[in-house]
Amino acid sequence: MAERFFLYDDTEASKTRFVSFVGENTRFDLALIQTGRHFGKTLVLDMQGSRFAIIGEDDLKEEGYLEYAFQLSEEDAEELRSFLAQIV
Repeated sequence: MAERFFLYDDTEASKTRFVSFVGENTRFDLALIQTGRHFGKTLVLDMQGSRFAIIGEDDLKEEGYLEYAFQLSEEDAEELRSFLAQIV
């Protein structure tokens, strides 16, 4: 059996929040995970769409980022952006 070479193997305390809400066109089922690992950014998991992204304030301001990361329309991404702006 081949030997494993870990780049890292850390355990860290985290704060996890599960949120579900309905927008104009879609339902969002999210897990929001905050740790010190990602420089203050939040790991956002879309449990319905099986997608995730590490998101901070700068990412919310980047045009097209949420649309790309979560495969959303502009309208749906704006609803998600509005919610996440309160969190990150």
